[in-house]
Amino acid sequence: MAEIRFEDALKKLEKIVEELEQGDLSLDEALKKYQEGIELSRACTARLENAKKKIDVLAKNKKGDFELKPLDEDNVS
Repeated sequence: MAEIRFEDALKKLEKIVEELEQGDLSLDEALKKYQEGIELSRACTARLENAKKKIDVLAKNKKGDFELKPLDEDNVS
């Protein structure tokens, strides 16, 4: 799949879900939409994972100095 902005991919994915939920598509059309949706979902997931890897948290260490640490999902509210 060509590079696509996360927001655009998410909008397309939402539209595909709506079309599939309506149930008006033929089996072939539904399968094509489903496959496209899976590809968009994977692209969105990959973009989110890459963004997550780039996030650093500024935290105080035991000495009271600030240092950058990787994002710890357990500490996210």
